[in-house]
Amino acid sequence: MIYDNHNRPISYLRLAVTDRCNLRCFYCMPEEGIKYLPKHQVLTYEEMERLVRVLARLGVQKVRITGGEPFVRAGLMDFLHRLAEIDGLNDISLTTNGVLTAPHIPALAALGVKSVNLSLDTLDRERFYKITRRDELPAVLKTLDALLEAGIQTKINAVVMDGQNTQDLVPLTEMTRTMPVDVRFIEEMPFNGEGSHYPVLNWTHRRIIDEIRAHFPDLQKLPDPPFSTSANYQIPGHQGTIGVIAAFSRTFCGSCNRIRMTAQGTLKTCLYDNGVLDVRALLRSGASDEELTTAFLKAFSHRPANGFEAEQQRDTVTESMSTIGG
Repeated sequence: MIYDNHNRPISYLRLAVTDRCNLRCFYCMPEEGIKYLPKHQVLTYEEMERLVRVLARLGVQKVRITGGEPFVRAGLMDFLHRLAEIDGLNDISLTTNGVLTAPHIPALAALGVKSVNLSLDTLDRERFYKITRRDELPAVLKTLDALLEAGIQTKINAVVMDGQNTQDLVPLTEMTRTMPVDVRFIEEMPFNGEGSHYPVLNWTHRRIIDEIRAHFPDLQKLPDPPFSTSANYQIPGHQGTIGVIAAFSRTFCGSCNRIRMTAQGTLKTCLYDNGVLDVRALLRSGASDEELTTAFLKAFSHRPANGFEAEQQRDTVTESMSTIGG
């Protein structure tokens, strides 16, 4: 196991396999989309596999595949099979918007994928179209049903946006009554290609919980697992659970065990930093595994204490979450 300069273990890699997406979500990118990376600037699967092997030898045990939308990149399932053969990895998961995912679920289950995070901000088809600018809610719900049928742990990620979907807090919470899903409400962040939409974040993690408790007064706090980004709750008698992620308030930084690799090979040791290491340049300049290891360890030894410190060390946040990696 490796530790950063604040004695936090680093055991979890979020790996973006593409910056491309088939939705245009309000909180992720402008309506016209973003300028996607040329193919030669995106890491190849072989390069990704190599860096994961190096990180696994350093103690990374979990890899979550993100995007963009992972399933818009051809060859993803073959890549996942190769990852599953890497010594030291005991958890391969992925985050998806669910539009293209359903046909791959039997293969994901056979591969041993432990969990899938499914982005779903509303159960209302009209609001879904307004938020994502695409009419794809039926496809996403088909994926949800298939995940549950396959027995894959499913977490529903819902970004809470003022004036967009706050009326969905109760319907999404109600899903936990009969479904074994973890519904996680996320504070909106400024990673939408435009900067923050609001001068003040009105729907903080506290307000989200207050709203849920107003409708479900017996909501109970659960113990949070180690390194959890969410504060977790359950309503007695419900099959599923509720989580609230203070992604903008950044209350969980003290126990963060995550690093991120963007599709172009930039290492981020904090969601809010500007990128701390050009791994693609190292890979393509012929760096040995030992040189990669040294570079990773140096980056981990200068990790910011929290997201606020990381943000202070950079220019204004204007990039899209699609370019960062989910």
